[in-house]
Amino acid sequence: MATSAQPWQLGLAGSAGAEALATSGTSSTEGPERPGPLQDETLGVASVPSQWRGVQGIRGETKSCQTASIATAEASVQARKHVDAEVQTEAPEPVSLPSVPRYNGPQLAAFLRKVEAMVTRELNKNWQSHAFDGFEVNWAEQQQTVNCLHTLSYPPAQGQGLHVTGVSWNSTGSVVACAYGRLDDGDWSTLRSFVCAWNLDRRGLSPQQPSAVVEVPSAAMCLAFHPTRPSHVAGGLYSGEVLVWDMSRPEDPLLWRTGLTDDTHTDPVYQVVWLPEPRHSHRFQVLSVAADGKVLLWQGVGAGRLQLSAGFALAVQQLPRNTKLKKPSRGEAEVGATAVAFSSFDPSLFVLGTEGGFPLKCSLSAEEAAVTRMPSSVPLRAPAQFTFAPHGGPVYSVSCSPFHRNLFLSAGTDGHAHLYSMLQAQPLTSLQLSHKYLFAVRWSPVRPLVFAAASGEGDVQLFDLQKSSQKPTVSVKQTEDESPVYCLEFNCQQTQLLAAGDAKGTVKVWQLSSEFTEQGARETELLDQLASEVAS
Repeated sequence: MATSAQPWQLGLAGSAGAEALATSGTSSTEGPERPGPLQDETLGVASVPSQWRGVQGIRGETKSCQTASIATAEASVQARKHVDAEVQTEAPEPVSLPSVPRYNGPQLAAFLRKVEAMVTRELNKNWQSHAFDGFEVNWAEQQQTVNCLHTLSYPPAQGQGLHVTGVSWNSTGSVVACAYGRLDDGDWSTLRSFVCAWNLDRRGLSPQQPSAVVEVPSAAMCLAFHPTRPSHVAGGLYSGEVLVWDMSRPEDPLLWRTGLTDDTHTDPVYQVVWLPEPRHSHRFQVLSVAADGKVLLWQGVGAGRLQLSAGFALAVQQLPRNTKLKKPSRGEAEVGATAVAFSSFDPSLFVLGTEGGFPLKCSLSAEEAAVTRMPSSVPLRAPAQFTFAPHGGPVYSVSCSPFHRNLFLSAGTDGHAHLYSMLQAQPLTSLQLSHKYLFAVRWSPVRPLVFAAASGEGDVQLFDLQKSSQKPTVSVKQTEDESPVYCLEFNCQQTQLLAAGDAKGTVKVWQLSSEFTEQGARETELLDQLASEVAS
């Protein structure tokens, strides 16, 4: 009977057991070469090594990465020197007050009785002496506060007997120019004259050789440098024309001119001023004031022509009611304008000096049409708003304070300088500076209480209202023969310089001390107090 192998036996016997099992099922007959019946047998364990694990182990790799070596350094700093300092105050020494001896009354009385006769005798001798007759004690230390730096002239103009009628500094403050003309009686409309300029910073300055000379077809009455272009200068002529020159072009200096048209002034032009255009502050127009009663605004256009852009006229019947005027002669209805000054605080506000002697407060914004029969290509307006108390003669100069919106000065042929407030007709103060005419007055651009005046007696007077409101602080002689000084101007860039022109045809440049150029601590406050007198 065959015995079947158990499953677990197959697992233990492996391939050898399986083979025996197969052979045992074919025959059960025992023979000499055949094995006997199946028997239980324990065989060794067969193992098969894993080929996959070996392959995976071979594929493993080990890698490493090393950065470049890092350089390191060590440094140390040690101060080489050191200083120790100590401060110890000294012990205070006791101050011993000298003992005051008590006076001896009886001894003092005896001494005074003893010397009384001798002292009385000496006092009588001194009282009768005339050794110090006429001596005046001057307690103030005399200082030379104004020096003449340059005396400039143009001999051909002096040879014609021309006066310096106007002076002006350019925008850099290095060039001074003057107009040559005549301010005395006579018909000078056909007289040729000159505009001359000197560069004071130029090496080798020759006082009688101007750096630029322009020949003018009529007597030049005034001039003004452009506010930003150093070489451009405008001038007004006796013929009524207004011209603009470029002093850097000696061969052809003329830039623009008004020409002789219906718009041109019919009387001498006494002052010209550069004004910024309302819509273009970097562009400027020329304003001219003349004895024909017109105030005109000119604009440079192509072909060298000045074109009238706006105009004003002073008609007698349109002046404010507080004006007391004599009846115009020969039926004239216009009031001649002689000077102009613009406010530093309101660009539309200006003051006019007139031949009638009264200053006028005016406005560029005036809209009322002027009552005049003078021809004009643009409508003329009436600018007058207020009239101030008059001088005893024509007003030759007006100047608005650069430090106070309501104060201005005027100078006239009566020899007086008036200080006005815009708020009242009567002047705050009136100063008689000359027994002859007073031709020019100007506020200092840097000192609120300082102004200068040019007199018909050949003096240039400097006033400091902080020191005195009645007499000048300094008065210098411009001309030795008392010829009139017609014009003066402060230098706004080099504030220590003041230029003045006279009837001898010379321009003197005065150098001012710091007394007139350095503002005091309370000057503006004192100026406000002076202006507030209007309320009293």
